[in-house]
Amino acid sequence: MRTTPAVDRRRETLDDLARRYVWWSDDAGTGDDVTVAQVMSLGTYDDILRLEAVMAPQDLRAVMLRARAGWIDARSWAFWRGRLLAQGCADIPEAPPKRAFHAELL
Repeated sequence: MRTTPAVDRRRETLDDLARRYVWWSDDAGTGDDVTVAQVMSLGTYDDILRLEAVMAPQDLRAVMLRARAGWIDARSWAFWRGRLLAQGCADIPEAPPKRAFHAELL
């Protein structure tokens, strides 16, 4: 089955961004969520625009909701929350997920 040009463009963009922002892994299977979260936290404005060109606001919101603790820093979270709320996305928590420590397990 042949993919559409939009899917091909998205894949090419995410692969290119992964090479720049997921430097700690040689494994291509790191996952698109990690790549997107890295760009959301560390990306240049040009790379943010590239990301937005291939991902809909609701897709970026979904990455935020799936993010693990530490994936998106608080400052970047506030930036993206405001940006996506302005584009009609709703129900984005005010703060990124935090690590939870269970004292009873220590």
